[in-house]
Amino acid sequence: MIEMVIESIRVSLLNYQRVVILKEKESDRYLPIWIGPAEADAIAIKLQDVSVARPLTHDLLLATIGELGGRVLSIVVSDLNNDTFYARILLDVDGRQVELDSRPSDALALAVRAKAPIFAEETVLEKAGIYLEEEGQQAKTAERSESLDQQELEKLRPFADFINSLDLGDFDQRRGGSRQQ
Repeated sequence: MIEMVIESIRVSLLNYQRVVILKEKESDRYLPIWIGPAEADAIAIKLQDVSVARPLTHDLLLATIGELGGRVLSIVVSDLNNDTFYARILLDVDGRQVELDSRPSDALALAVRAKAPIFAEETVLEKAGIYLEEEGQQAKTAERSESLDQQELEKLRPFADFINSLDLGDFDQRRGGSRQQ
């Protein structure tokens, strides 16, 4: 498993859908995951530390887990199958580890509230991970993508097209103007 961080949430100008961009904590590989607008808002609200008058669904879920004696250990983007990402929420409940099946968007919204680490399975990153080249700042799939069949690569093309359309200048601004190596 590879530790990830939420780099940003973007809106595609092609279709106005939201995509959360996860970045490997220790490298420049990205994992874009299309998510719904409500989940994108739930993640963004917490990341931007916006206060809301009433608890959102993910706030309620975190409170419920806590009241029942549990805590969120981590979340894992665990699989990618037929263009659908899968995730697991790992909980500690009275010393017992419990795994819950989840959509990645809900798991991420919970993780930012619980300040829990985010991981992705290497197999998911091999299928959908994208590296950004420094000079041209164009997206390319991992070198291992050569082993993927043509049909799988075609399914991943919208992710590459979206990454290619990003203006990465604001990534540098968020980091204080310098790109981390």
